[in-house]
Amino acid sequence: MALFSVFQTTFLLASLSLRTYQSEVWSEPLPWAPESLKVSINSTRQCLHLQWSVHNLAYHQELKMVFQIEISRIKTSNVIWVEDYSTTVKWNQVLHWSWESKLPLECAKHFLRMRSAVDDAKTPEQRFWSNWSSWEEVDGKKGGDRRPLFVFPKDKLVEEGSNVTICYVSRSQQNNISCYLEGVRMQGEQLGPNVSMFNLNHVAFIRETGTNIYCKVDQGDGIKGIVLFVSKVLEEPKDFSCETQDLMTLNCTWDPGRDTGLLKQLSQSYTLFESFSGKKTLCKHKSWCSWQVAPESQETYNFTLTAENYLRKRSVYLLFNLTHRVHPKAPFNVLFKNVSATNATMTWKVHTIGNYYTLLCQVDLYGEGKVTQHNISVKVDGEHLFGGLEPDTQYMAQVRCANANRFWKWSEWTCQNFTTAEAAPSEAPDVWRNVKSVQGDCVVTLFWKPLSKLQANGKILFYNIVIENLDRSSISKLLSIPAPANGTEVILDQCLYQIHVTANNSVGTSPASVIIVSGDPGNTEVEEERVKGTEDGFSLSWKPQPRNVTGYVVDWCDHPRDPLCDLQWKNLGPNTTSTVVSSGAFRPGVRYNFRIYGISTESVPYLLEKKTGYSQELAPSDNPQVVMSNLTSHSFTLSWKDYSTESQPSFIQGYHVYLKSKAGQCHSGWEKAVLSDDAVCCKYKIDNPKQKTFVVENLQPESFYEFLVTPYTSVGEGPHGAFTKVTTPDEYSPILIRIILPMVFCILLLMIICYLKSQWMKEKCYPDIPDPYKSSVLSLIKSKENPRLTIMNIKDCVPDSIEVLNKQEGTRKSLTETESTKPTYLYLLPTETSYSGPGPCICFENFTYNQAASDSASCGHVPVPPKAPPSQLGLLTSPENLPKSLEKNYMNSLGEIPAGETSLNYVSQLASPTSGDKSSLPTNPPEPALCSEYKMQMAIPLGLASPPSSGSSSLSSITLLEEGEHYH
Repeated sequence: MALFSVFQTTFLLASLSLRTYQSEVWSEPLPWAPESLKVSINSTRQCLHLQWSVHNLAYHQELKMVFQIEISRIKTSNVIWVEDYSTTVKWNQVLHWSWESKLPLECAKHFLRMRSAVDDAKTPEQRFWSNWSSWEEVDGKKGGDRRPLFVFPKDKLVEEGSNVTICYVSRSQQNNISCYLEGVRMQGEQLGPNVSMFNLNHVAFIRETGTNIYCKVDQGDGIKGIVLFVSKVLEEPKDFSCETQDLMTLNCTWDPGRDTGLLKQLSQSYTLFESFSGKKTLCKHKSWCSWQVAPESQETYNFTLTAENYLRKRSVYLLFNLTHRVHPKAPFNVLFKNVSATNATMTWKVHTIGNYYTLLCQVDLYGEGKVTQHNISVKVDGEHLFGGLEPDTQYMAQVRCANANRFWKWSEWTCQNFTTAEAAPSEAPDVWRNVKSVQGDCVVTLFWKPLSKLQANGKILFYNIVIENLDRSSISKLLSIPAPANGTEVILDQCLYQIHVTANNSVGTSPASVIIVSGDPGNTEVEEERVKGTEDGFSLSWKPQPRNVTGYVVDWCDHPRDPLCDLQWKNLGPNTTSTVVSSGAFRPGVRYNFRIYGISTESVPYLLEKKTGYSQELAPSDNPQVVMSNLTSHSFTLSWKDYSTESQPSFIQGYHVYLKSKAGQCHSGWEKAVLSDDAVCCKYKIDNPKQKTFVVENLQPESFYEFLVTPYTSVGEGPHGAFTKVTTPDEYSPILIRIILPMVFCILLLMIICYLKSQWMKEKCYPDIPDPYKSSVLSLIKSKENPRLTIMNIKDCVPDSIEVLNKQEGTRKSLTETESTKPTYLYLLPTETSYSGPGPCICFENFTYNQAASDSASCGHVPVPPKAPPSQLGLLTSPENLPKSLEKNYMNSLGEIPAGETSLNYVSQLASPTSGDKSSLPTNPPEPALCSEYKMQMAIPLGLASPPSSGSSSLSSITLLEEGEHYH
């Protein structure tokens, strides 16, 4: 037991001694530790570049070693990166390692250290690490720059979709700094008191000139920014291919894909490398590059095309034999010779490729919608003959060539046009006619269809028409119609004619079309049949003819509403009894009329059948213009005779008559109908489309009605437009009209007769006042002072009496007052006594007529000679001498009396004085011999009058007037 204890103690001591020795050995530094550590910064790529060496290696000794590298940020304890870097170390070798930082190196200090270990099979000892090297500090800031604000990184280039970290560094203590990406504020992370960073994830391409990022102090003027260049991802070139045209130059092409969207100095570049020759060339273009073929007859080429930009590289490869990539140049000098109406010879030349190459050329000919293809082997020159061509036709020929020994690609096409010569027309014109009789003559309108290009064989210049009288064969007529006319009109008599129509071009004449025209227009009456059209046209059929026919003709008008008609026709064989007529001119709602003719063996057409129809029927677009007549208290008549059914867009089957009334009752034959506006009315159906009158009966007197007439067809009826209003009269109105109208007529007739006899009635009932100046008993005395004045001749009349009315000066009396004044009858005596003073106003009065002579019956003053006073007036002369004396004194004073200053009232000479006045009248006055109806009436001045003496004279009576009195 004691012995065991001693042994155990001895073992423990030995183990402890061994461990102590090993610890001392391991604690010694390794001979291959990294030395000469140097750290540099690449600001453009934001990289830390580390270089070092291992000094204790023997000459030519190589060891595999592992270097562990630690990177800290801001402080040594903040380790952000650890990496083991393995490499083979040689004697006297400088080792390199790089690390790219996501955070710009200018934003914070970085610290770096490393240690090493041997990892080589030549040294099987247990691997252990060397001691750490001392920390190497790296500061990306420029110490001499004292600006207050910085933003990093500067002008960084990244690919689209990358993650980018930016930061700002402020030398001031202000923390109120904001950063923006294209005007949008960013949220960042504070790294230190004056440093913040911002992470941008999946950055997008915005523009070629880059993305703008800037930071600014919120309450200051400091602002700094950077431009972040974002590149689209560089794509691998596609469709890389190389070929030669002359075995001297290779042309390599490729598709570069989408552009990276960077400025030219930053965009991708392309490099072409050939591995057999070891040559390399930088391509000047992004999609093609040229390569000079080696003169030492190298046939096999191995190319590498590399696309590269600042961020990445893309490469594609191509291996080929030169002789298998021959792409000839296009043929040249293409010519045509010996060109006729049906043949032409084509020649061309090709570019030579070496001395032993044969080219296969393909020739294509295009013309008249057809393509013909031919293959010809060519060395230098090529030639080919085209046959079977159409006259006066333009053709296009093209040729291309390829390597006949080893086909790679066709050359480009070389094209050339040519036109064949003209030939005489090959077909006769298609001719038809329309015949009608006008005043005993036969008017024939000829129509012909232009020849097609294949039939004309050239440009048609004119049409020759030969008209031959079959009854008198010696008579013929030639007409020449210039092209492009397609018809003409000729007037013939009732004889039988044969018409030949030919088309002519510059080379010759076509075969003739023959048509026979007789005096009969051929418009025999046949029954018209309705047909229904479809989208494909009109399907027409007719009965076969018992007699021999050479064919049938169907004609129609494409535009039946056009006066020119645009006649169309279709020729059919003798065994045909149906056809489908189609035309692009057919329109819905238009009625088309078809005529079917048979052509006899003598070439004479005769009418067989008529067809009419619509390609598509439409509802009528308008209603007839209805005229109402025969209005009574119980009925009225409707008529629409001017409504044409042929011009309607469908076949009219009849008419609907709509009637509205307040009662809303429908009589027998009428049915109730509801209109589109929910109005209820009565409807009457007229089944006969030819009936265009209708009598509406069973109406109520003095009632209001509304009516509408509309046509109906198989596809609908006309529009329900405005109704026409009508009111029925009462039952007695016609009787009253029969009585009142004759009465009104009689009254009007009587008024017309009265108007025509108005002058006669006026002369009988209201005669004009006689004009004393125009009386037959008067004579014209020409006054020396006023030759126009007409007065009564004293010699012709004997004065009767003068009525003198007393009136105060300046006072006018009415006619009634004047008539009530008692007149005084005076004898008129001549006197030579003159009197000065205002003249008297002398008036004559006629009880039948009382009309003022001048100025509303006012009296004027008559000048009187001033020699004799009124007291001297008296009976101075005998009655026999009175007219002469009056005439003399009147004429002497006439010049002194202004015209219009006296008013004369005439008294009828046949009238008797009023009662009370008769005592003063003379008992037996003498009657003048010259006055038969009227006695002489005169106005004399005051100086000619004198007071009457008692019974001394029976001629007249006179009364003197005092001064201031006026005469009326």
